[in-house]
Amino acid sequence: MTYSKSFPRTTDKSTYPIWEEIKLTDVEETEQEVRTRKENINLMKECITDAKEIIENKGLKDYQTDVINMAISLFEKRASHVVYYKEEKAKEKFDKNI
Repeated sequence: MTYSKSFPRTTDKSTYPIWEEIKLTDVEETEQEVRTRKENINLMKECITDAKEIIENKGLKDYQTDVINMAISLFEKRASHVVYYKEEKAKEKFDKNI
C-alpha cells in the first residue's frame, strides 16, 4: 500500500492553498521502513537499559517483567518514527517541487 500525504501549496492568485498529494514509491517506502526497523531495535535496547537504570537508581527490585514493562512504556513513548519518516520523505519530495 503506497504511502501518501497532502501538503498545502500557496499561490499568489488565491488566498486558499491548493492541496497537493505526494506519494512515496514502493522503494522509498521500503527504505523508510527498513530505517525505522533498525532504529526501533536500537531504541528498544536503549529503553531496556534505561528501564534497568531507573529501577536500580530508585532501589526497586529488578524483576524482568517490571524492566520489560517499563521498557515498553518508554519505547511506545519514543517510537512513532514509521509515520514520521514517511511524512518527512513526502515533505522532502514536496519541497523539491517548489
